[in-house]
Amino acid sequence: QVQLVESGGGLVQAGGSLRLSCAASGSIFSINYMGWFRQAPGKEREFVGVLKRRGSFIYYADSMKGRFTISSDNAKNTVYLQMNSLRPEDTSVYYCAAGGFGSIASARLSSSYDYWGQGTQVTVSS
Repeated sequence: QVQLVESGGGLVQAGGSLRLSCAASGSIFSINYMGWFRQAPGKEREFVGVLKRRGSFIYYADSMKGRFTISSDNAKNTVYLQMNSLRPEDTSVYYCAAGGFGSIASARLSSSYDYWGQGTQVTVSS
């Protein structure tokens, strides 16, 4: 089992920044990829980006490139999502997820992930 605990959400004005954290514990040796997703009310869960734990390869959804940055602190088993130039349309619940799948081709699919955090609300005011 893997436990994921997110933090760092909140209310920010448009143009501002937030950094989300996702701390992993448990059987993390089984995890190959750590992903970030978001879900706005009435919408489907949307892929934000993913980090490959071994090798630190990072892949973003096209719409997130340039404003969002994923990083990690392996000593703390923590993955971060730095969000800059936030827009009202970025308002969502943000989730981190962990999966043992082997191919980056599966990373965009929420069904590929085995474990999920509880989610953290990000609200961007105009």
